[in-house]
Amino acid sequence: MSDIYRLILRTQLNRGRAAALLAIAAVGMLLAFAVRVTVSASDRPEAAYSLVDGFGLGLLVPTTALVFASTALGDPAEDRTLVYLWLRPIPRWQITVASLAASLSIAVPFAIVPTVIMALLADGGIDLVGASLGAAAAASLAYCSIFLGFGLVVRRALVWGLTYLLIWEGFVARSGTTATRLSVLGYARTLFADLAGQAPPTLASSTSVAIAAPFVIGAAAIALTTWLLCRIDVA
Repeated sequence: MSDIYRLILRTQLNRGRAAALLAIAAVGMLLAFAVRVTVSASDRPEAAYSLVDGFGLGLLVPTTALVFASTALGDPAEDRTLVYLWLRPIPRWQITVASLAASLSIAVPFAIVPTVIMALLADGGIDLVGASLGAAAAASLAYCSIFLGFGLVVRRALVWGLTYLLIWEGFVARSGTTATRLSVLGYARTLFADLAGQAPPTLASSTSVAIAAPFVIGAAAIALTTWLLCRIDVA
């Protein structure tokens, strides 16, 4: 597994992807600093919370997961090199877990850490910093797990993934309770609000469900990706 982890890590991370996501993170940090210097102390916690909720959890975390997780198995499947991993005498779940671990390892410096730094720069308070860490980590786990299998079966996964994030997560999931229950962002925002001591968002689930959902989603997505690896034609 360690060899597969290192291989996937090397193939996922290139200069173009890193530069693009670092630019997005830098914009978020600049906005956080602007909140610190332009918003009054009494209004700063609320402004910082809104920034992390909208920019960190709503944009940076899912985009980072999409860019890296969808290519972990998607790129090898598209260029037909996945067969070299597939033919190795190891259980398929180990390929899935190693790929997920590589994606999460990249998500930490490119999404989770910048989201926490945004909370710090915006001077939202220690509770907001802890809430940013917890919610960003939970959302990254769920998103990376989903996009891992997504990249395996969908061509141009980045385009379709962005469409999903913009339309479903951005708009449809906020229109009703049923849609919200099928949204990773909905659970992440509920968890974030609870940890930060803020009022729950509209159509929020219970806190216990928001905590459990990313792990349930992650386990289901890992199982599905493993099943796909056993079934698809990789040659």
